[in-house]
Amino acid sequence: QVQLVESGGGLVQAGGSLRLSCAASGRTISSYVMGWFRQAPGKDREFVAAISWSAARTYYTDSVKGRFTISRDNAKNTEYLQMNSLKPEDTAVYYCAAAQKLDTGEASYDYWGQGTQVTVSS
Repeated sequence: QVQLVESGGGLVQAGGSLRLSCAASGRTISSYVMGWFRQAPGKDREFVAAISWSAARTYYTDSVKGRFTISRDNAKNTEYLQMNSLKPEDTAVYYCAAAQKLDTGEASYDYWGQGTQVTVSS
């Protein structure tokens, strides 16, 4: 079992930045693909970014490319999401997740955090 806990969410003005962290416990994340998803009010949860075991490959949804950066520190059992140039449409609950394979579909992810709220004001 892997327990995931997100932190770093908050309220920020448009154009600002936030860095989300996801701390894992129970097992090392070095054998897992790590991802970030988000769910805005009234909308389905959507894929944001994913990173391979060794961080050699990363994937992003089109709307965040060039603004968000996913990274991981396997020694610290933690993944990160650096979010720059934030827009009001980035407002959502952000979830970290762990999977056995690199995929953008949430069905592939076995473990989930409880989420952290990100609110971007205009």
